[in-house]
Amino acid sequence: MSDYGHDLLFGSFITPTNAAPERVVGLAQLSEQAGLDLATFQDHPYQPGFLDTWTLLSWVAARTERIRLAPNVANLPLRPPAVLARSVASLDLLSGGRVELGLGSGAFWDAIEAMGGRRLTPGQGVDALREAIGIIRALWDTTDRTRVDLPGEHWSAVGAKRGPAPAHPVGIWVGAYKPRMLRLTGELADGWLPSLSYLQSLQDLDDANARIDDAAQAAGRAPTAVRRLLNVGGQLAPRPTGNLLSGPPQQWVEELAVLALEHGISAFIVGGDDPTLLATVGQEIAPAVRELVAAERGTRGTAPVPAPAARA
Repeated sequence: MSDYGHDLLFGSFITPTNAAPERVVGLAQLSEQAGLDLATFQDHPYQPGFLDTWTLLSWVAARTERIRLAPNVANLPLRPPAVLARSVASLDLLSGGRVELGLGSGAFWDAIEAMGGRRLTPGQGVDALREAIGIIRALWDTTDRTRVDLPGEHWSAVGAKRGPAPAHPVGIWVGAYKPRMLRLTGELADGWLPSLSYLQSLQDLDDANARIDDAAQAAGRAPTAVRRLLNVGGQLAPRPTGNLLSGPPQQWVEELAVLALEHGISAFIVGGDDPTLLATVGQEIAPAVRELVAAERGTRGTAPVPAPAARA
């Protein structure tokens, strides 16, 4: 049983289809109006049916006021980390501190290579991600007056000027599934961001949490330094269907509370592009989950844990 005690976040995972761009923006605005904390978008620059994710995030930031925004997750092989660092910091400044960074090592290598990216093995992808996180954090650290000097095998920043610093400590949330990536997450990341559909069972959540915890402790970090986020899918139905997150709102409330209290998840990002579902999650389900989790934590005597602070 794992409950890291973090405050609960709820968000949307919106498909950035370019066939109806105003609908995409409208779903982000609806997410804000419904009280959700996050609006996120997948990042596949090689997909001609999608809007460019960073352009979309910038546009949505200008069309919203409160909601936090993130790529889910940024495609590192096609977004050089030094440029990505400045893009993130710039949008965070422009939006008043509303940007987080979901980051992935890459997939769909044929398509990445077709767009000019370099094909990497899984092991190389982990190494490249490690180098990238180091460069991104170094460029954000304007308290150091020296230039960034981080030569690497896959990504380098040698003699690069630092800055700008983001408006707030931006979290780096890593999409990870395999053991080496999970260990990197525990060692370096501010959050773990998998998709439930890519996991075989809830036991996979527990096993991954254990790997992250072990890696965090080996690096001298508390396991609570890593927020556990989860992309989830589902549907509203009048009666339970026997499937996870497929039924009436009360079923959603109970199952999301279990994921928080028993499996350590503190941020639920809902996919599906269904405006009714997003509105119901924000207005009805999220408040009830927060209430249920708070009550159970009170019974257990679980002390609240501050949201994980991004690492300098």
